[in-house]
Amino acid sequence: MVGSTRLLRDDILRIPILFVNSYAVGTLDRWVLVDSGLPCFKHFIIDAVSRHFGLRARPDAIVLTHGHWDHAGSALALAEYWDVPIFAHALEMPYLTGKSDYAPKDPTVGGVIGLMARTFPTHGYDFRPRVHALPDDGGVPGAPEWKWIHTPGHTHGHVSLFRARDRVLLAGDAFATVNQDNPYTMVTQRREFYRPPAPFTVDWDAAEMSVRRLAELEPETVGAGHGLPISGANTADQLDAFARAVGRPVHGRYSEFPAEADASGIVAVPPPVPDVTGRVLGVTAIASVTALLIAQQIRRRTQHTA
Repeated sequence: MVGSTRLLRDDILRIPILFVNSYAVGTLDRWVLVDSGLPCFKHFIIDAVSRHFGLRARPDAIVLTHGHWDHAGSALALAEYWDVPIFAHALEMPYLTGKSDYAPKDPTVGGVIGLMARTFPTHGYDFRPRVHALPDDGGVPGAPEWKWIHTPGHTHGHVSLFRARDRVLLAGDAFATVNQDNPYTMVTQRREFYRPPAPFTVDWDAAEMSVRRLAELEPETVGAGHGLPISGANTADQLDAFARAVGRPVHGRYSEFPAEADASGIVAVPPPVPDVTGRVLGVTAIASVTALLIAQQIRRRTQHTA
């Protein structure tokens, strides 16, 4: 799952990094990097774009759909290496300028992604002075044919990118193209439109509205932050059908009430819900460690007696 770069279009390179995608958009003369993947993958992305554009490849900018660790993890390292700016929505600035962390994650939503999320961070970053707000006119710096669209829900400042000429949509985490709750589809990467990563989605009303807004664009090719691209004559119909029933979690911290945010970052969150699975995992871990310590003590006593 690392290193299998593929062209989404002649001028769009998909760069998969474990379970998340970055995209290099443009041509040798002018291109941008959309999302930067996980931390510590700077050199992998540099190698990927160098093989595609040439050894001296340098983007005009790095554009973030949002600032979660799996999308912005290598952003500052790459921006400093290339000496380029980072752009994100104005409402994402608190989490990219050291003012705020993201809302607490909610692993109680269940599924594989819920279990994985227990080990994932929700901290913000401080990318100053590299980071800037996207222009108000919807333009994407370094990608003149593209427009950014505010698609909140997963985060308050989440954006997706759209090119009308060939109806290509880069959705970020507004939704996924793989079922991240199912272990089988996580491995096989079966293509399907699916809800945004649930443990980190903090406003489900907004998330559902964002999916409907993107479906109205009637895209022909879709690349998301997670999953393989979906393309073809019936792509728009598939997305429209999904938009009618996004499928928010039936339980969870944010399933009924959202996290609230302003220009300073997160200002209020609903109370946590009981985490039965977490307790089971905690008890199991404690029991396992205790059993290991007891076994070591018995072994030492046996050796001492012998």
